[in-house]
Amino acid sequence: MKKRLTAILTVMALMLTGCAGNVTSGTESQPVSDAQSGISDNESSDTSSAPEPDASRYEIITATEMAEKMGLGISLGNTMEAYEATDCEKITYEWIPVVGGNEPQDYETCWGADVTTQEIIDGMKAEGFNTVRIPVFWGNMMENDNTYTINKEYLKRVKEIVDYCEKAGVYSVINIHHFDEFIIRRNDLDKCKEIFTHLWTQIAEYFADYPYTLVFEGYNEYLGGNQFDSSGNLKEQSETNAYKMTNTLNQAFVDAVRGTGGYNAQRVLIVSGYWTNIDKTTSSRFQMPEDMVNDRLMVSVHYVDNSMYWSNKIGGEEWLKYIDSQCAELKKAFLDNDIPVFMGETTSTYPASNMAKDATHTDSSECLSIVLGKLTELAKRDNTDANSDSHFYSRTTYKIVNKSDRKVIREYSDKLKANLEAQQ
Repeated sequence: MKKRLTAILTVMALMLTGCAGNVTSGTESQPVSDAQSGISDNESSDTSSAPEPDASRYEIITATEMAEKMGLGISLGNTMEAYEATDCEKITYEWIPVVGGNEPQDYETCWGADVTTQEIIDGMKAEGFNTVRIPVFWGNMMENDNTYTINKEYLKRVKEIVDYCEKAGVYSVINIHHFDEFIIRRNDLDKCKEIFTHLWTQIAEYFADYPYTLVFEGYNEYLGGNQFDSSGNLKEQSETNAYKMTNTLNQAFVDAVRGTGGYNAQRVLIVSGYWTNIDKTTSSRFQMPEDMVNDRLMVSVHYVDNSMYWSNKIGGEEWLKYIDSQCAELKKAFLDNDIPVFMGETTSTYPASNMAKDATHTDSSECLSIVLGKLTELAKRDNTDANSDSHFYSRTTYKIVNKSDRKVIREYSDKLKANLEAQQ
């Protein structure tokens, strides 16, 4: 999905790891470029080392243990995944910044977000979030010469944000976000696999020295529904082909990361379900990839209540039954098979316009509490991440905007911490 179109979902995320809505621009200092730090354009990678947090962050941890520790999360949306395309319906590599010239901060702020600072991440931690999802569109600064080489300044800026998370003591998740080359080339699976492998090998090698508190998420939302063909026309995607592509790219992701060795040989990875849709991902046609190590994979799905949200049915009995049925599907397909679920995006705010006519729950914070409650009941090891934008989390005050929302997040953050402490 294009994040321009799904900005509202960023407001809607809980385990929330989705894109955030527009945020007002701030005056924080700009990130330091590689050139400024003495890194030449000819160097193949950033030679700086990972931060040195406490040793426990380098201890090998399983996906099950990781999910328990990650707790509630929030997405740094409309930031590193922001882009401007010359023709969104015929996307190739024609990525352009809104202002300036191909510098990381041009993309970071082109959808209205502030330049990310340590204070923004510290504030997320202080508000009760223990995980920050960092969606990244790598195509903004990437060679279009069949090498798919990611610009080192862009890599460095993502690294700086990950470092903020390490310093704050929160888990971080980075992914490949809405790279539509895979949609365009969906009938050329070999080429998609080649591109995917190139990208993840670069990313994994760059962050190879980072502790296990950094998690890789293969992709955001693979295919699904109507997609653009190479001519820019909408064309119905074959589900058989889409499942094959999803399963193949998930395997390529795991193989590429593991192939880089080091900490990546044991790092927890998140594989994306088909379209991250719960019904499609719990289908037997979706396959978890093979891995060289046991219990290092999570599965990512989105939008526990998406269908109800867009059909204006939030808050009623039908909504409650729908969430229950979605949770039951996830439990049967994954949790009962010891596969942790990463709820990458779900609703964090519930406008009155999306409420059912017969809704019995009409308060946005109450609805948020109900969803968090059901996800908590689903499994103690279920990670829930909330989307972030100016309507939910302010990047200028470093607080959740609504006091009632803040109370709900704190309540469930404390509950998850208590559950974790009780198991230790």
